Amino acid sequence: MSATPQTLADDVFKSDARTQFDAFLDEHRRALNECLDGLTEEQARRSLVSSRTTLLGLVKHVTFVEKVWFDEAITSRPRSEIGIPATPDESFILDDQDTIASIQAAHREACEASRRAAAPLGLDDLVLGNRRGPLPLRWVYLHMLRELAQHCGHADILREQITR
Repeated sequence: MSATPQTLADDVFKSDARTQFDAFLDEHRRALNECLDGLTEEQARRSLVSSRTTLLGLVKHVTFVEKVWFDEAITSRPRSEIGIPATPDESFILDDQDTIASIQAAHREACEASRRAAAPLGLDDLVLGNRRGPLPLRWVYLHMLRELAQHCGHADILREQITR
């Protein structure tokens, strides 16, 4: 017997805070990755706002965000060693070789790496590699939820403009 959406929601509601955080993070991660589904490469790269934000660039940016918060913050490795840009603004820049498939794959890989990095930690454990100084993993989760929710909204609006 497979679980229904309601029983899955009930399971998350009754679960501990960590399970709830993980479920909501994964829901937002999935939504951002899937915002590119069914688009052409041109549509995914289409610029509709004055900033560097495009749907493809947005997913590339949230891949950067995963690496900042779940690699840099947890491992204390520098961005240059991780292979990510120095600034968030640079993370939106698309290269000629960036495609929907390559960006989605990189995002999925970054999310999986994030899950592995956070798995041994508790919500009150401190991560030491953030420029703000030591932060509890709970703060990282809350920040990521805020950031991903905001970008899901951006993606919804951009996709609506592209596909109408």
